[in-house]
Amino acid sequence: MRPLTELLDTTDPAWPLIQQWIRAATNPVEVLPPSDARADALLETQVTTHSPMGAIVYETGGLLIDHAFLRILGSGHPRLPRSLPDWNKQIFNADANLPFYLIADDAIGGFYALNGGTLGSNPRNVYYFAPDTLRWDDLGHGYTDFLLFALQGDLAGFYESVRWPGWEQEVARLSGDESFQVHPLLITREARDPSNWSKRVIPTRDLYHLYVDTLAPQLANLKDDDQFTIRLR
Repeated sequence: MRPLTELLDTTDPAWPLIQQWIRAATNPVEVLPPSDARADALLETQVTTHSPMGAIVYETGGLLIDHAFLRILGSGHPRLPRSLPDWNKQIFNADANLPFYLIADDAIGGFYALNGGTLGSNPRNVYYFAPDTLRWDDLGHGYTDFLLFALQGDLAGFYESVRWPGWEQEVARLSGDESFQVHPLLITREARDPSNWSKRVIPTRDLYHLYVDTLAPQLANLKDDDQFTIRLR
């Protein structure tokens, strides 16, 4: 492991540039203050503050984007009580050789990860696990462009199919380690109309294991979505 002195870039840190991006953001963004344990989080992440990821970990407790619908992980904060390295430890129960690296998630059960080689043919690209497809999709860019998109991109269009009237008020009541489990599942035909939804608040970790570890493998083994819909009722 590289020591903290090698990870703290005092010559060309990324944080001043990220601050410029935040000031120019077209999506609402809240910058959470960094945790007292930010140095430990950076050490565990092993990314320098010259990179946007390292800067987010060291300089922030995380970012809450678009009324906290999207949560980008940093060093942790009471409103986002998961640091970037600790979240990956929770999910994978391992310190090394992770299949991918989780970097962000949203209030409806979507997850963002840096590909370590298991998600597709483009290593280091950000992939999104969509709750309405239960599949990982290559977003075509790395962490820096993902961060820019979160701050300045068309999040309303990106999330159009999984938002509902009044979502802002409901999401505001969530903790940063909670998400909505929607019934019927968003992948089903019945869920195309949000008026059919019932939503239950559950820990984000539980929703990850339900969607990514349990339901996605079931879908991969089926031949068509009709079978999947019937099987989940």
